[in-house]
Amino acid sequence: MNPELVMELAHRGMRITLLMGAPLLLTALFSGLLVSLFQAATQINEMTLSFIPKILAVFAVLVLAGPWMLQLIITFTRELFSNIPQMVM
Repeated sequence: MNPELVMELAHRGMRITLLMGAPLLLTALFSGLLVSLFQAATQINEMTLSFIPKILAVFAVLVLAGPWMLQLIITFTRELFSNIPQMVM
């Protein structure tokens, strides 16, 4: 394996990781922001109030984006396994 191939695999792996994590993390960020704005507006200072909307929002995005994320990682893994003979030589 040459260094260029290793760097390309690392770059693709990080890109896949970002693509898979971004929808869930951004959903948690925005739902947390909305709940905190609601709490600030209503002066409800309950710490556990923010967890349920975040969990529900992340679960909804996981259900909606799950097939795309699964297809993304399956495609990457198949390409990785099919290119093993070319990487070894």
